[in-house]
Amino acid sequence: MNNETIERYGDELYEALLARRVVAPLLEREPQIRVEDAYRIQQRMVARRVAAGERVVGKKIGVTSKPVQDFLGVYEPDFGQLTSGMARSEAEGVDLGALIQPKAEAELAFVLERDLVGPGVTAADVIRATAYVSPCFEIVDSRIRDWKIKIQDTVADNASCGVYLIGEAKAHPRQLDVALAGMVLEKNGELHSTGVGAAVQGSPVHAVAWLANTLGALGLPFRAGEVILSGSQSALVPVTDGDELVCTIGGLGTCRARFHGRSAL
Repeated sequence: MNNETIERYGDELYEALLARRVVAPLLEREPQIRVEDAYRIQQRMVARRVAAGERVVGKKIGVTSKPVQDFLGVYEPDFGQLTSGMARSEAEGVDLGALIQPKAEAELAFVLERDLVGPGVTAADVIRATAYVSPCFEIVDSRIRDWKIKIQDTVADNASCGVYLIGEAKAHPRQLDVALAGMVLEKNGELHSTGVGAAVQGSPVHAVAWLANTLGALGLPFRAGEVILSGSQSALVPVTDGDELVCTIGGLGTCRARFHGRSAL
């Protein structure tokens, strides 16, 4: 795929983000698109956000569970880039008015205190480089019509990044077994689902190591202070005005997300 086409699709996705509208799946229009092309489109989309004043503050890991991999026809995770404009807090909640067709997922966030440079990064390296982990919500949001995505579509669309919210609870990963720690997700006071860290590539630490090595091979290190969302431990949860989600990770604590406003779809 030539540079002109890459830029055209990256610009289209960025403009869809701003206008809160959806576009036709890229794979329908470009049947020969490769995952490598999709990452170049993602880079163009994110570059437009940076040019508009945002900063890249971390990464997210997606497609970590086998059911999702089977659905998308791919058997390794993908990644997207987190920008400063995506961060939300428990106090402010999430304004759905900035989103299109949002769904929430609960996971574990890693915040680094040291650089993490692959390839060759191990799980032990990840633990040593981590300042703390916290429960969090990622609110994914596709610019692709009806969430009709394959791996090329979601990668190009910055791994369907919407916004994210990190809870105030913190612990060092040496203080708990993140693979075995159970997760309970409640929606509006009722149990919605349960999960465990081992559902994410055997452990969220392994997922972070995979991404550090994948990016390192591309000459892209993790830097101290960056946030890494390690992959969903819950099913996707549709959210609307007035909803409240609470994620509790055993031995760590909770993250609470309140939603207000109305999404575009």
